[in-house]
Amino acid sequence: MRGKRAGWMSLSMAAVLLLTSACQSGGGAAGQKKGEGPSEQESTGAAVNKTGFPIVNEPIKLNIVAGKATANGPDWNDIMLFNEYEKMTGIDVEWQMINKEILSEKRNLILAGGDLPDAFYAALLSDKDVMKYGEQGVFIKLNELIEEYAPNIKKLLDENPDIKKGLTMPDGNIYSIPRVYDPGFTSVLINPKSWINREWTDKLGLQKPETTEELYSFLKAMKGQDLNGNGEDDEIPLGSESINYLIKWFYGPWGLQNRGSRHSYVDVNPQTDELRFFPIDDNYREMLEYVQKLYQEKLIDPDIFTMNSAEFLARMQSGRYGSYIGWDPVGWANLKQFEGAPALEGPHGDKTVVKNSSLVTLGTFVITNKNEHPEATMRWIDHFFGEEGSKMFFMGFEGVTYKEGADGKAEYLDEISNHPGGLSLDEAVSQYLIWPGGGTPGIISEQYFKGGESLPTSMETAKLLEPYAGSEVWPPFSFTSEENSRMAGLSSDIGTYVTEMRAKFITGAKPLSEWDEYVQTIKKMGLEEYMKIYQSAYERYKNG
Repeated sequence: MRGKRAGWMSLSMAAVLLLTSACQSGGGAAGQKKGEGPSEQESTGAAVNKTGFPIVNEPIKLNIVAGKATANGPDWNDIMLFNEYEKMTGIDVEWQMINKEILSEKRNLILAGGDLPDAFYAALLSDKDVMKYGEQGVFIKLNELIEEYAPNIKKLLDENPDIKKGLTMPDGNIYSIPRVYDPGFTSVLINPKSWINREWTDKLGLQKPETTEELYSFLKAMKGQDLNGNGEDDEIPLGSESINYLIKWFYGPWGLQNRGSRHSYVDVNPQTDELRFFPIDDNYREMLEYVQKLYQEKLIDPDIFTMNSAEFLARMQSGRYGSYIGWDPVGWANLKQFEGAPALEGPHGDKTVVKNSSLVTLGTFVITNKNEHPEATMRWIDHFFGEEGSKMFFMGFEGVTYKEGADGKAEYLDEISNHPGGLSLDEAVSQYLIWPGGGTPGIISEQYFKGGESLPTSMETAKLLEPYAGSEVWPPFSFTSEENSRMAGLSSDIGTYVTEMRAKFITGAKPLSEWDEYVQTIKKMGLEEYMKIYQSAYERYKNG
């Protein structure tokens, strides 16, 4: 594997034309006609050992498309984790790495063009795409493969019926392998968190805010104080890697998204106990009004709508923020002056934080119908869902990246946790492993996951927030083929409009006096049908 380059696939104008043709004709993808059922995938390759290593006695090669977290991230074709795993398994993976900024576009071209890899890994496939391409046979059914070749994944699904329900499509099939949070790992279930710069609060004698009004006064007190001591008025009281993280944090004080983050716009109305499209709720309007005030008074980062993660990290490390919403400050940015903020109480007495579902994402790993070794591929991915595979994936290799104490607990070596060159934990780990950046299939557990969420700062903050996390959190709902077809258009149109108007209301490009017009526009876009379909999916979920 070392030193090779993934040159097996090119994206040509033919792929673009095929995509255009598919859109115009309403046909399927990768040569599959619309309406055709999925075909059974049979291996035509080497014999597979059902247990132990190697997985195959005769070496095989798999071509896999993967999302690359950052432009300067590691090349998985030459990284210790997969170099060593190739020696164990007899399976050589040739990785086609695509930067996440352009991943959706490139992935869609690949799916439309038919020049498929053997699998997609960490490729940000939406739930709708999993169902769509699974039903068409582009992604193969995994039910029997899981039963026969994936004991670790089978155990996970047997022990967690809610995860299995969320993963199973309405046609009864499983088409993807997910990313899962251990249900007992609170720190990843409540994330991202809010953090406060202790050095700045000590200088000003400020207490941690407990309400949204206290937060406003807290941020105002930081403005224009040259708290970083560089002689410039460049301090930003509140930052966030994205507007989505900031909004998610503010949902809590207004009682929004109260059934978890896997449902972007639907939760339960606490007054009626019925499903609610909360972006037209009065509490949502009040939340926008509050964020607008922060934005207009320059209490939050003016570039929050356009900034990427690298730019945000650079501002973090240059001492520009008094508080921020995002990942653990030590694990992500190697900053020790930040501490966790408490849950905020809103104007109506709501004091909650939005919780993540244990079933994080469905489409982190799929096997395509071009794969000649589906059994071996299933065994390859299943290992990472077992104890030894999870340990290797997150901790690496004994004596190189970690050591075991007298209690048998694995801990990173000092060269990783306290890098002599000043690298953050994520940066140091990325020299050997691939988990920093997220999006990979597997189980995120406190035992082996040593990312920011498992560090003392995050664990302590999670305990602070846990009493305010919702007790009922929904996994993603699945839709039938017909529902999926309708929801694709409805959710895209409505979701795009909600996102665009959220930005316009916050920045002042549209006044909130036009709220009623905004609500009526959403209703005219098919909200009633959208909620009817959602209700059907909810009923299926409730009834198992």
